[in-house]
Amino acid sequence: MFKQYLIFAVFFILSGCEPTAPLGTDQYGQRIPESMVAEQWLVINYWALWCAPCRKEIPELNALHKQLAGQGVRVLGVNYDQLQGDDLLADSQQLAIAFPVLSTDPAQRFALPETQGLPATYIVDPQGRLQVQLRGEQTQQSILAALRQSGWSAPE
Repeated sequence: MFKQYLIFAVFFILSGCEPTAPLGTDQYGQRIPESMVAEQWLVINYWALWCAPCRKEIPELNALHKQLAGQGVRVLGVNYDQLQGDDLLADSQQLAIAFPVLSTDPAQRFALPETQGLPATYIVDPQGRLQVQLRGEQTQQSILAALRQSGWSAPE
């Protein structure tokens, strides 16, 4: 009886523990380590080369990426067209993207809604929960405001 109970308890505990979905690689083919996103606020931006507002938004995201380095926030890009390899690198370079662009869409991992228009930006808290969804072109200031409203505060 005890053995059956123990097996049931272990099964019950393990059934609630899903492995974390891998983040894949970035636009340079470098593996994205789990430590890059662990306990970080994430600004996940979906973009495409053909999207005019995305082209205007990328410099704002680059500035945000630079400003928030080491402050518990990571800016990550996702190509809407799901480009891979050399195509992903070429488009990223053409837009001069300075932050990591994921080769694997993290939507399922972070329970992001389906992206139906571009640009789209999602703010995910350090526990991996979606906090804010921003539609349309954003600025460095609008994303900072959304981060603060979600509970992020810059370290002192």
